[in-house]
Amino acid sequence: AGGYRLNLILIERLKEERMHPPLTLHKHPMCAEIIEEFQKCHIDHPIGKFFGECTNLKIKLDRCFREEKAIKRKANFEQSKKLKERLRAHRKEVSEENNFVQL
Repeated sequence: AGGYRLNLILIERLKEERMHPPLTLHKHPMCAEIIEEFQKCHIDHPIGKFFGECTNLKIKLDRCFREEKAIKRKANFEQSKKLKERLRAHRKEVSEENNFVQL
């Protein structure tokens, strides 16, 4: 019974930990170097990775992903502002054309 309870506790702890996104280099060019180091660490330390051998790289990777996401978010926001402005201009133009036709 004690081993079963320990397994449940470990499963809950794993659920609480945040996983990183898939480590594909082409999707994360800003973090490519850290991704490669992290993957190499996991290969070089197949058992140690479970005992914190690669934790510092994981922290660096998480920071890099957060930074990358912030940059993408800002770029997407700027792009959406431009699109909204174009839509407003188009609606205004269509509205003016409709008013002109009605006169």
